[in-house]
Amino acid sequence: MPSTDTTAHSGTASTTGPGLYRPTELRPTELRPTELRLSARLLPLLAEADLLDSPAAWDTAATPAGDFRLEPVRPDRDLELLTGWMNDPEVAAYWELAGPASVTAAHLRAQLDTAGRSIPCLGLLDGTPMSYWEIYRADLDPLSHHYRAHPHDTGIHLLIGDRAHRGRGLGATLLRAVAGLVFDHRPRCARVIAEPDIRNTPSVSAFLTAGFRYSAEIQLPEKHAALMIRERSLRNLL
Repeated sequence: MPSTDTTAHSGTASTTGPGLYRPTELRPTELRPTELRLSARLLPLLAEADLLDSPAAWDTAATPAGDFRLEPVRPDRDLELLTGWMNDPEVAAYWELAGPASVTAAHLRAQLDTAGRSIPCLGLLDGTPMSYWEIYRADLDPLSHHYRAHPHDTGIHLLIGDRAHRGRGLGATLLRAVAGLVFDHRPRCARVIAEPDIRNTPSVSAFLTAGFRYSAEIQLPEKHAALMIRERSLRNLL
Protein backbone atom coordinates (compact mmCIF):
# COMPACT_ATOMS: atom_id res chain seq x y z
CA MET A 1 0.00 0.00 0.00
CA PRO A 2 2.67 2.70 -0.67
CA SER A 3 2.39 6.16 -2.18
CA THR A 4 5.26 6.28 -4.63
CA ASP A 5 7.03 3.84 -6.87
CA THR A 6 9.49 3.42 -4.03
CA THR A 7 6.85 2.65 -1.40
CA ALA A 8 4.89 0.32 -3.61
CA HIS A 9 2.69 -1.90 -1.46
CA SER A 10 0.91 -4.23 -3.81
CA GLY A 11 -1.33 -5.81 -1.21
CA THR A 12 -4.20 -5.33 1.16
CA ALA A 13 -4.16 -4.87 4.91
CA SER A 14 -3.76 -7.83 7.17
CA THR A 15 -7.50 -8.50 7.29
CA THR A 16 -7.26 -9.80 3.75
CA GLY A 17 -3.65 -10.90 3.89
CA PRO A 18 -2.07 -14.27 3.47
CA GLY A 19 -2.41 -15.08 7.15
CA LEU A 20 -6.10 -15.92 6.85
CA TYR A 21 -5.72 -19.06 4.72
CA ARG A 22 -4.99 -22.28 6.53
CA PRO A 23 -5.50 -25.42 4.46
CA THR A 24 -5.92 -28.71 6.25
CA GLU A 25 -2.61 -30.13 7.39
CA LEU A 26 -1.55 -33.70 6.74
CA ARG A 27 -1.54 -35.86 9.84
CA PRO A 28 1.59 -37.93 10.48
CA THR A 29 -0.47 -41.12 10.12
CA GLU A 30 -1.28 -40.14 6.55
CA LEU A 31 2.40 -40.13 5.67
CA ARG A 32 3.39 -43.62 6.86
CA PRO A 33 5.68 -45.38 4.36
CA THR A 34 3.28 -48.33 4.19
CA GLU A 35 0.53 -46.09 2.80
CA LEU A 36 1.71 -45.56 -0.75
CA ARG A 37 -1.59 -45.08 -2.52
CA LEU A 38 -2.77 -41.51 -3.17
CA SER A 39 -6.38 -40.85 -2.39
CA ALA A 40 -8.48 -38.17 -4.07
CA ARG A 41 -8.53 -36.34 -0.75
CA LEU A 42 -4.73 -36.23 -0.50
CA LEU A 43 -3.99 -35.02 -4.02
CA PRO A 44 -4.96 -31.36 -3.51
CA LEU A 45 -2.99 -31.30 -0.26
CA LEU A 46 0.11 -32.60 -2.00
CA ALA A 47 -0.35 -29.98 -4.71
CA GLU A 48 -0.12 -27.33 -2.01
CA ALA A 49 2.97 -28.87 -0.42
CA ASP A 50 5.32 -26.96 -2.74
CA LEU A 51 4.84 -23.62 -1.02
CA LEU A 52 7.73 -21.19 -0.73
CA ASP A 53 11.35 -21.97 -0.05
CA SER A 54 13.13 -19.44 2.12
CA PRO A 55 14.44 -16.36 0.30
CA ALA A 56 17.36 -16.59 2.71
CA ALA A 57 18.81 -19.14 0.28
CA TRP A 58 18.09 -17.08 -2.82
CA ASP A 59 20.88 -15.46 -4.81
CA THR A 60 21.99 -11.86 -4.58
CA ALA A 61 20.71 -9.94 -7.61
CA ALA A 62 23.06 -7.52 -9.33
CA THR A 63 21.07 -4.40 -10.28
CA PRO A 64 22.05 -1.00 -11.72
CA ALA A 65 21.52 0.38 -8.19
CA GLY A 66 23.77 -2.18 -6.47
CA ASP A 67 23.65 -5.72 -5.12
CA PHE A 68 20.22 -6.59 -3.77
CA ARG A 69 19.08 -9.52 -1.68
CA LEU A 70 16.11 -10.57 0.45
CA GLU A 71 16.54 -11.58 4.08
CA PRO A 72 13.62 -13.03 6.09
CA VAL A 73 12.44 -10.72 8.85
CA ARG A 74 13.40 -11.47 12.44
CA PRO A 75 10.91 -9.56 14.62
CA ASP A 76 13.27 -9.46 17.61
CA ARG A 77 15.84 -7.72 15.45
CA ASP A 78 13.78 -5.79 12.89
CA LEU A 79 10.61 -4.62 14.68
CA GLU A 80 11.89 -1.15 15.57
CA LEU A 81 13.10 -0.49 12.03
CA LEU A 82 9.86 -1.68 10.45
CA THR A 83 7.71 0.27 12.91
CA GLY A 84 9.53 3.44 11.93
CA TRP A 85 8.88 2.74 8.26
CA MET A 86 5.20 2.00 8.85
CA ASN A 87 4.80 5.36 10.59
CA ASP A 88 6.24 7.29 7.66
CA PRO A 89 3.25 9.25 6.24
CA GLU A 90 3.95 8.16 2.65
CA VAL A 91 3.95 4.51 3.68
CA ALA A 92 1.08 4.77 6.18
CA ALA A 93 -1.20 6.29 3.53
CA TYR A 94 -1.44 2.89 1.82
CA TRP A 95 -0.24 0.26 4.29
CA GLU A 96 -2.43 1.68 7.11
CA LEU A 97 -0.18 0.24 9.83
CA ALA A 98 0.86 3.43 11.58
CA GLY A 99 0.93 3.23 15.36
CA PRO A 100 2.97 1.61 18.12
CA ALA A 101 5.26 -1.36 17.63
CA SER A 102 2.43 -3.70 18.63
CA VAL A 103 0.61 -2.84 15.37
CA THR A 104 3.59 -3.79 13.24
CA ALA A 105 4.24 -6.85 15.39
CA ALA A 106 0.67 -8.09 14.86
CA HIS A 107 1.03 -7.67 11.10
CA LEU A 108 4.31 -9.60 11.07
CA ARG A 109 2.80 -12.33 13.23
CA ALA A 110 -0.02 -12.75 10.70
CA GLN A 111 2.57 -13.31 7.96
CA LEU A 112 4.73 -15.65 10.02
CA ASP A 113 1.73 -17.76 11.08
CA THR A 114 0.99 -18.91 7.51
CA ALA A 115 3.19 -22.02 7.64
CA GLY A 116 5.29 -20.83 4.71
CA ARG A 117 2.56 -19.33 2.52
CA SER A 118 3.88 -15.81 3.14
CA ILE A 119 7.44 -14.80 3.99
CA PRO A 120 8.14 -11.23 5.19
CA CYS A 121 11.59 -10.02 4.21
CA LEU A 122 13.92 -7.08 4.44
CA GLY A 123 15.36 -5.89 1.16
CA LEU A 124 19.08 -5.12 1.47
CA LEU A 125 20.82 -2.94 -1.07
CA ASP A 126 24.61 -3.29 -0.85
CA GLY A 127 24.06 -4.77 2.61
CA THR A 128 21.85 -1.96 3.97
CA PRO A 129 18.19 -2.64 4.87
CA MET A 130 16.07 -0.20 2.84
CA SER A 131 12.81 -1.96 1.92
CA TYR A 132 10.21 -4.42 3.18
CA TRP A 133 8.77 -7.26 1.08
CA GLU A 134 6.19 -9.99 1.44
CA ILE A 135 6.57 -12.95 -0.90
CA TYR A 136 3.44 -15.10 -0.81
CA ARG A 137 1.45 -17.78 -2.58
CA ALA A 138 -1.21 -15.69 -4.31
CA ASP A 139 -3.14 -18.78 -5.40
CA LEU A 140 -3.57 -19.84 -1.75
CA ASP A 141 -4.42 -16.34 -0.55
CA PRO A 142 -7.86 -14.70 -0.24
CA LEU A 143 -6.72 -12.61 -3.22
CA SER A 144 -7.41 -15.69 -5.36
CA HIS A 145 -11.14 -15.10 -4.81
CA HIS A 146 -10.85 -11.89 -6.81
CA TYR A 147 -9.01 -13.01 -9.94
CA ARG A 148 -8.50 -16.17 -11.98
CA ALA A 149 -5.55 -17.64 -10.12
CA HIS A 150 -3.13 -20.14 -11.63
CA PRO A 151 -1.36 -22.80 -9.55
CA HIS A 152 1.79 -21.44 -7.90
CA ASP A 153 1.07 -17.78 -8.68
CA THR A 154 3.45 -15.87 -6.42
CA GLY A 155 2.49 -12.47 -5.03
CA ILE A 156 4.68 -9.63 -3.86
CA HIS A 157 4.09 -6.65 -1.58
CA LEU A 158 6.68 -3.90 -1.31
CA LEU A 159 7.51 -0.70 0.48
CA ILE A 160 10.66 1.38 0.32
CA GLY A 161 11.34 2.44 3.87
CA ASP A 162 14.41 4.60 3.33
CA ARG A 163 13.30 7.99 2.03
CA ALA A 164 16.67 8.54 0.38
CA HIS A 165 15.82 5.78 -2.09
CA ARG A 166 12.42 7.13 -3.11
CA GLY A 167 11.60 9.07 -6.25
CA ARG A 168 14.55 7.68 -8.21
CA GLY A 169 12.86 4.89 -10.12
CA LEU A 170 14.41 2.35 -7.77
CA GLY A 171 11.06 0.64 -7.17
CA ALA A 172 10.91 -0.60 -10.77
CA THR A 173 14.52 -1.80 -10.63
CA LEU A 174 13.91 -3.84 -7.49
CA LEU A 175 10.56 -5.20 -8.68
CA ARG A 176 12.23 -6.54 -11.80
CA ALA A 177 15.01 -8.06 -9.69
CA VAL A 178 12.65 -9.75 -7.23
CA ALA A 179 10.41 -11.10 -9.98
CA GLY A 180 13.54 -12.58 -11.52
CA LEU A 181 14.51 -14.18 -8.22
CA VAL A 182 11.04 -15.71 -7.92
CA PHE A 183 11.28 -17.22 -11.40
CA ASP A 184 14.81 -18.47 -10.74
CA HIS A 185 13.92 -20.22 -7.49
CA ARG A 186 10.30 -21.21 -8.03
CA PRO A 187 10.32 -23.18 -11.31
CA ARG A 188 6.63 -24.07 -11.04
CA CYS A 189 5.63 -20.41 -10.84
CA ALA A 190 4.65 -18.98 -14.23
CA ARG A 191 3.36 -15.61 -13.00
CA VAL A 192 4.25 -13.00 -10.40
CA ILE A 193 1.19 -11.12 -9.15
CA ALA A 194 0.75 -7.71 -7.53
CA GLU A 195 -2.25 -5.53 -6.68
CA PRO A 196 -1.29 -1.93 -5.88
CA ASP A 197 -3.97 0.60 -5.01
CA ILE A 198 -5.42 1.93 -8.27
CA ARG A 199 -5.00 5.49 -6.95
CA ASN A 200 -1.28 5.01 -6.51
CA THR A 201 -0.23 6.03 -10.00
CA PRO A 202 3.54 6.04 -9.28
CA SER A 203 3.28 2.50 -7.92
CA VAL A 204 1.36 1.21 -10.93
CA SER A 205 3.88 2.94 -13.18
CA ALA A 206 6.75 1.21 -11.37
CA PHE A 207 5.20 -2.20 -11.99
CA LEU A 208 4.68 -1.40 -15.67
CA THR A 209 8.29 -0.28 -16.00
CA ALA A 210 9.39 -3.52 -14.32
CA GLY A 211 7.68 -5.61 -17.01
CA PHE A 212 4.33 -6.25 -15.36
CA ARG A 213 1.17 -5.78 -17.40
CA TYR A 214 -2.04 -4.23 -16.19
CA SER A 215 -4.60 -7.04 -16.24
CA ALA A 216 -7.72 -5.65 -14.58
CA GLU A 217 -9.12 -3.43 -11.89
CA ILE A 218 -10.34 -5.55 -8.98
CA GLN A 219 -12.37 -4.67 -5.92
CA LEU A 220 -10.72 -5.90 -2.73
CA PRO A 221 -12.33 -5.48 0.68
CA GLU A 222 -10.35 -2.33 1.46
CA LYS A 223 -9.42 -0.82 -1.90
CA HIS A 224 -9.75 -0.74 -5.65
CA ALA A 225 -6.60 -2.43 -6.93
CA ALA A 226 -4.78 -2.71 -10.22
CA LEU A 227 -4.06 -6.39 -10.89
CA MET A 228 -0.52 -6.49 -12.25
CA ILE A 229 0.99 -9.66 -13.75
CA ARG A 230 4.53 -10.49 -14.85
CA GLU A 231 4.71 -13.56 -17.05
CA ARG A 232 7.64 -15.96 -17.03
CA SER A 233 7.20 -16.44 -20.78
CA LEU A 234 7.81 -12.72 -21.36
CA ARG A 235 10.65 -12.43 -18.88
CA ASN A 236 13.34 -11.77 -21.47
CA LEU A 237 11.14 -9.56 -23.64
CA LEU A 238 9.90 -6.96 -21.14
